[in-house]
Amino acid sequence: MDHLFSPYEIKGLQLKNRVVMPPMCQYSVTNKDGVATDWHYVHYVSRAIGGASLIIIEMTDVEPDGRISDYDLGLWSDDQIPALKRIIDACHEYGAKVGIQIAHAGRKAVDAAEPVAPSAIPFDEKSKTPRSLSTDEVKDMVEKFRLAAQRAVKAGVDVIELHGAHGYLIHQFTSAYTNKRTDEYGQELTKFGKEVIQATKSQMPEDMPLIMRISGREYVEGGYGINEAIEFGREFQKAGVDMFHVSAGGEGPIAAAGRPGTHVAYQVPLARAIKEALNIPVIAVGRLDEPELANSVVGNEDADLVAVGRAMLRNPYWALEAATVLHKEIDIPTQYERGFPSR
Repeated sequence: MDHLFSPYEIKGLQLKNRVVMPPMCQYSVTNKDGVATDWHYVHYVSRAIGGASLIIIEMTDVEPDGRISDYDLGLWSDDQIPALKRIIDACHEYGAKVGIQIAHAGRKAVDAAEPVAPSAIPFDEKSKTPRSLSTDEVKDMVEKFRLAAQRAVKAGVDVIELHGAHGYLIHQFTSAYTNKRTDEYGQELTKFGKEVIQATKSQMPEDMPLIMRISGREYVEGGYGINEAIEFGREFQKAGVDMFHVSAGGEGPIAAAGRPGTHVAYQVPLARAIKEALNIPVIAVGRLDEPELANSVVGNEDADLVAVGRAMLRNPYWALEAATVLHKEIDIPTQYERGFPSR
């Protein structure tokens, strides 16, 4: 039976286990130029040494005003490629495959002088009111995603993830809560996302899978639920998505509609529902820190891969320790074997 430390393959991507380091913003680009730093190098390479099979580099933005903050990574310039390539090459040296999450923050671009969005609706009462993109600007934005994907491939990634969750730009277009447009991108809520998917795929090798992160439900009053997520997920799948990374929320203040669950594995049912309805591989994420729990998500066929976020921030070698706890085979670096005397 499949388990957390069994290999996995999707298209041309071969993973040694099912442990994924999900994208988590570091806000550490001190020069504010979008270029990865030594912090990013140590951060990601240490998790490769620590046994994660797939490392997804944090939200990396397609234009300067698409960043959550000015301290975020970017892929709007060829000048940003070498630092990412250095990280990716080193992670490969230690046996990990590497993806990158390409995105635009839209109305959640805190440091942008004038954020842009599908519609001129601020995130909350403290946020700047974004400017609604013109139809031509939306089409230009698709091109920016295409060019970012092109640069990601030049940097040597094994997979690309599009950020269509957590209230960022693709999600903003997909959600009726944030998209009040009357043009073609409002009449068909999935149109922008589908065009971004197709543009991204046009730059990727045929055997490279495309992952898309989505919010399986929203937590605002009147927000969509899993049934709607399945329907737009089906459209994105047709457009070229090979795997969904299923999270939830992020689209707006949640107090009025109740808060998301705080128990472990609270988002796994969303991943399972997408997997079953669309017959597509999924990554589960959300408080899956305990090895036995993460293992059960794979063993029970709730998801194909498991993203371990905060636990991997605390412990870069989470995968090595999890394999020891579960009595599963994993290659431990020779230099660290003394730290695992039970093996």
